[in-house]
Amino acid sequence: MSVPTSTHIIESAVIKAPFSNVWTLIKLPRFAEWWSALDKSEIVKGVSDEADVYKFTFKDGTSQEVKLDAHSSLEHYISFSLISSQPALSYSSVLSTIRCYPVTSGELEGSTYVTFSGDFAGDADAGVIEDGRFKRRDALKDLAAFVAKQS
Repeated sequence: MSVPTSTHIIESAVIKAPFSNVWTLIKLPRFAEWWSALDKSEIVKGVSDEADVYKFTFKDGTSQEVKLDAHSSLEHYISFSLISSQPALSYSSVLSTIRCYPVTSGELEGSTYVTFSGDFAGDADAGVIEDGRFKRRDALKDLAAFVAKQS
């Protein structure tokens, strides 16, 4: 019997770098520059005339295709969904969103607040959700470390 669990997760971090330095990296083709789990991110040609599809190749050999669902340069977010994975996953889908906000006052003024959320399909179990949580935390740490090196 499976344990009921929330299928929505959100992780966040304050990155001590200017907003423009962080936001410029939040593009699917640039993920492999800063996310240490990824070996490469490349556009998949000919999949759809209406959507951008990228292939993420992870350092552990996993290959996933993700579709860019939304991108707003005004509201500073992107959303992308998993459309295929090799090896196959135990759940049917996940929609991920990364949002960036400039920190405009207080002791961290000039920094960037970043959230990385995931909305998993109802067939994702608690282990999948927790794994997603830790992967998002690691990605945010990698993003912060990458930006720090660029400064």
